[in-house]
Parts: sequence; C-alpha cells; structure tokens
Amino acid sequence: MNSNTPSPLTHPHRLALIEQARKSVLDTRDPSTPVELSPWIDRSWRRCLGMGFNPHQPIAFDAVTNSVVRNAIEANQPLLRAAAPVIQSLTRAMANTRYFAILTDASGLVIDVNGPIDRHNPQASSIARVGVDLSERAVGTTAIGATLAELQPVWLHRGEHFFDATSAYSCAGAPIWGPDGQCVGMLDLTGVNVVEQPALKHLVTQSARSIENALALARPHRMLLSLNWPGQTLGGDSDGLVCVDGDGHITGLNRPAADMLGIAPLGRAGHCTDVFAVPMETLFDAARAQRNAQEVPLWSGLRINVHARLNAGGERAPLHGSGAAVPLKDVETALIRKAVEEARGNVMEAARALGISRATVYRKLGAQRDRS
Repeated sequence: MNSNTPSPLTHPHRLALIEQARKSVLDTRDPSTPVELSPWIDRSWRRCLGMGFNPHQPIAFDAVTNSVVRNAIEANQPLLRAAAPVIQSLTRAMANTRYFAILTDASGLVIDVNGPIDRHNPQASSIARVGVDLSERAVGTTAIGATLAELQPVWLHRGEHFFDATSAYSCAGAPIWGPDGQCVGMLDLTGVNVVEQPALKHLVTQSARSIENALALARPHRMLLSLNWPGQTLGGDSDGLVCVDGDGHITGLNRPAADMLGIAPLGRAGHCTDVFAVPMETLFDAARAQRNAQEVPLWSGLRINVHARLNAGGERAPLHGSGAAVPLKDVETALIRKAVEEARGNVMEAARALGISRATVYRKLGAQRDRS
C-alpha cells in the first residue's frame, strides 16, 4: 500500500460518515435527515430500535444451553461436513489479516469457528465460541444477523454495527443455501480493530458458494449434471449442479442451477425431463459415453451447456471429494479441542462447558493423537 494512502481503518471521511449516520438514525432518530448508509444497514438499525434496543447499552454474548448446542451440532452435520474443507482454505487466504471465520446455523447460533483467534482478547474470544447466539435479536446489527435477515452477502465496518460495544468489529457475511433452496446457515469473516477489508465480501460469498456445492453433491445421485450458458466455461464454482437419481428425479441442486432452470426457492424440482427438453436416456447415454458438454434445450425455450457424469460410487456416494463426509468423531474432536482452547487449557472447565466428563476429554484428544 502507498504510504501516502490512509488506511481504511482510520480513513476520516469513511468513519465520519458512519458517525453522522449513527447520530441521525440512532441518536436524534430524525427520518428526514439524509444519511449515506447502505439500505440494509438502515433497515437493520431500525429493526433493532423496534426491538427496544439502545445502541449505548452494554451487551453480553450469551451462549445457549449445552443441550441446545449438541442438538444444533447434530442437526447441522451436513453443513459442518461441507464447510470444513472450505473454511480451511479461506483461512489460508486471510492468514495475514487477523480475520477469522464463524459458521452459524440458520438461526445465528455459532456451530464452528476457525482462524487466528486471539483468546486473550475478550472482544474476540466472546464471539468466537461454539454455542453463542449472534443473531440480530441477540446482538443487534452484525454481518451474521443482517445476512440472515436480508439473505444477501454484506460487509460492515466498526460503527455500522448497531451497538457501541460492537464497534470494534469489521465483518463480512454470506448466506448458505441448501440443495432444497432453503437458507441453512451463514458464513462470517470477522476481525477486531483491524484494517477494513471490503474484498472479504467477495471471499466469503465465493466460499459460501463452495459450501453450497458440497451440500448439493452430498445428496444421493446416480448422475451429476453441470450447467452453464453457451459460451461460458464449465468447471468452476459458478456452474449449476443438478443431482439426478437412477429414475431421473432431481434429488438436489445448487442455487445457480435453480436460477438457470427457473426453479423457485423451495420449489419442487421434480423430474429432469420437466426442465430439460430431451429424453432422460439422452442425458444418461452422454454420461455413460463420457461425452464433453453439449447444448441442451430447455422447455423454457432457452439452451444451456450440460456436462453429464455418472456417479461411479452409486447413488449413495458423492461423485467426488468435495462432498466427502467428515467422520463424526473428527467433528467431535474438533469441538472438544476448541472448548479446551477457549478454556485456555483448563480441561475441567472445557468438560463442564461441553457437559461431558474430564476423562472423556482426555480420551477423545488422546485417540486423535494416536491416529495422527
């Protein structure tokens, strides 16, 4: 960076605009005063005011009960398995930025954290904990709450958070859509008193899409159809993915595929011949012959590039490694390890937080060391 260029963290114009917006919306509450504020932030602030929040009140990052955490972890196993390799990759991309990753379920409950978390900094350790409720109703405007409320990728910096107590954070967030078109959670990248990094909005959006693709590929399927428009190159995260069983029924698809095929969120995908204007056997023959992508007509009148591939492992197994399952024991071990880190090495405190015995903590961590 040019030494004469002010850091985004301290850029006076940017921070002054945020402060002006806070005074207009949160202090004087004058709706007639024009402010330079993203519409979704304005909506979030006003939702928080509507819930009776005071931006100057202290807040606590409260954890839910151990039983609720365990139920959430169990219910979100597909999301955790799909996200694990993606989060490892994105933490490498931001290794020198002091940002870390938070994965939540669809309600805003933290189910995984990863990255360079300074456990000696209470502003970092208080939010980077499995089981903390970071929804808008709990902690006001954050990337997590706003993403889940607006269902779109967001970026916000310091005072754009609702509470004064959260103005040390900068964060990017993106929703994660399941193969049935429903939002199943969100991915967040957060830093504490760090340089503003708006590019993280692109990173978190791309990472969320990779997780969505892994979720789709984990659905049982006999054939995978990769889609893109004519003239576009197949093989990237922008591809539409359609999973088809042996009878031609669509068992899952990612969001780009739903958009290309005109399938509404939560709509019934149905049979592949409901959208592709060719016999089902034509697609399976192309997959068996390992043909290159070919243009296929849709019943809408559009044409689309389709690359059909058989799932060599049968309908139950993912087609390739991006959808491979992470063993439950490894997920459990990772959660135990995080709890011990959060307790700063105090095994008894970690065991109490997890609702298990100290002996179980030692046994699980010892088994992991033996395997490695």
